[in-house]
Amino acid sequence: MPIVAQSAETTDWVSRFADEVIEESERRAPGKPVVVASGLSPSGPIHLGNLREVMTPHLVADEVRRRGYEVRHLISWDDYDRYRKVPNGVDGVDASWAEHIGRPLTAVPAPKGSVHPNWAEHFRAAMVDALAELGVEFDGISQTEQYTSGVYREQILHAMKHRGDIDAILDQYRTKKAPGNPGKKPQQSQKPVDEAELDAAEGSGAAAEDDGSSGSAGYFPYKPFCGGCGKDLTTVTAYDDDTTELTYTCTACGFAETVLLSEFNRGKLVWKVDWPMRWAYEGVVFEPSGVDHSSPGSSFQVGGQIVGSIFGGKQPIGPMYAFVGISGMAKMSSSKGGVPTPGDALKIMEPQILRWLYARRRPNQSFKIAFDQEIQRLYDEWDKLDAKVADGSALPGDVAAHSRAVRTAGGELPRTARALPYRTLASVADITAGAEDQTLRILKELDPSDPLTSLDEVRPRLDKAEAWINTQVPADQRTVVRAEPDAELLKSLDEQGQQSLRLLLDGLDDHWSLDGLTHLVYGVPKVQAGFPADATPKELPAEIKVAQRTFFALLYHLLVGRDTGPRLPTLLLAVGQERVRVLLGE
Repeated sequence: MPIVAQSAETTDWVSRFADEVIEESERRAPGKPVVVASGLSPSGPIHLGNLREVMTPHLVADEVRRRGYEVRHLISWDDYDRYRKVPNGVDGVDASWAEHIGRPLTAVPAPKGSVHPNWAEHFRAAMVDALAELGVEFDGISQTEQYTSGVYREQILHAMKHRGDIDAILDQYRTKKAPGNPGKKPQQSQKPVDEAELDAAEGSGAAAEDDGSSGSAGYFPYKPFCGGCGKDLTTVTAYDDDTTELTYTCTACGFAETVLLSEFNRGKLVWKVDWPMRWAYEGVVFEPSGVDHSSPGSSFQVGGQIVGSIFGGKQPIGPMYAFVGISGMAKMSSSKGGVPTPGDALKIMEPQILRWLYARRRPNQSFKIAFDQEIQRLYDEWDKLDAKVADGSALPGDVAAHSRAVRTAGGELPRTARALPYRTLASVADITAGAEDQTLRILKELDPSDPLTSLDEVRPRLDKAEAWINTQVPADQRTVVRAEPDAELLKSLDEQGQQSLRLLLDGLDDHWSLDGLTHLVYGVPKVQAGFPADATPKELPAEIKVAQRTFFALLYHLLVGRDTGPRLPTLLLAVGQERVRVLLGE
């Protein structure tokens, strides 16, 4: 029996949507599985902005499952959309792919070197792998399979029969002349065109209108793919409702034919009709949409009218979600190559962290995903939250977001057994260049009272940190330890500089651990100024901070030849006590 009671842990945006979804589903289809949906077009790399289209309903569906309800999360792969253009920056793709523009994505060759049979499958497979790692449970639906197998035949014939009604709805949002002034320049719709609509909009001739074919024969919400060249640059020239006889011509190759639409499976409804048709066909209760659907004439708004008046269904409930950015990058578009994908993010961060980024922000809040140094701060924040959840001091909303990050209704996601600080692991990976024996040596010395016994204890976090160092940190920012002491710098040191090094060297034996070295390197300038090494910042003059920075810069120059580098305690451990003594002139 479904469990509807909520605990304090679930008083967040996910729970509020789950309440609405359960109530709405019981009203529309009592006793049946709750249906939530996402739609993804494998027209190119499926990026981290697209992931919000999946994570928003996934988190809601998972909460509904936690309460004991049966849920179906549908992901419609829009692989029967037209290939619009050759994306930039995709390996194995060159200008020759332009010859496929207008064909279904599943009829376009995969990039060179791919193991997949076509373009759509190449990009879909990468997303499927990422969703599996993220713990996202879903039912995938290929729109190529749906259309070419005739699943939607009844809906297509129905839409064609009611094409006049559809045309009237769409006409409310088409370009209008200014009232009372026929000669004035037409006013264009204010809506931004989303990618799915561009799939229908970008073309030539009849394909240039994004809501269907319109010509001397009238409006038609269906686009055949040409039997000659396979492209959608076609115009329907005649249609008979009684016989379903349809005639079309291709503006690309000149091919023409007459078919029976009741038997023909090589074409699809235009996007603004296709989407509401699917809502009705699948009984979708919840589906989010991007903020570009919030303006007049957007496919979500128009679909809300079409789904009821044409297909007898209801528009899903669901939020408009804001865009996801990448540390300084503008709004992402999958039509451009080189944008980070979920797979890229999962190379450098654990799935719990990526889930948390989507769970902790309401859908209408934009956020950025860090591929730069900010990822270290993000991990610090996560580890603090993890500790607060463990000791019971976290706020209810934070507990809920944490819970949704680390587990699904099906159980806990795999996690790192011993979660050492990400910044520490990254520094060690940087210094050791991935040498496992050196990495294990350093990590063992972090806490001599509880030494690490195997690198497996710190995986997969260690692997993610290594990947970040190797793929995101420029070569000129990598840490290279000096091969020989900087004799000139050592010789130039004044008495205070020499004394600071002596204090550090004298304390290495007794402080050789991460905490001990932290205490030691911060304490040297304090002792030199006549204060106890454990004096707190409140007990010290401001000049001590200046002295600390000067001391740290000296150590960095002597160890790695730069002003800055990894945190000094980690760097000292990584270099090793014997080599530190040599480089510091002992």
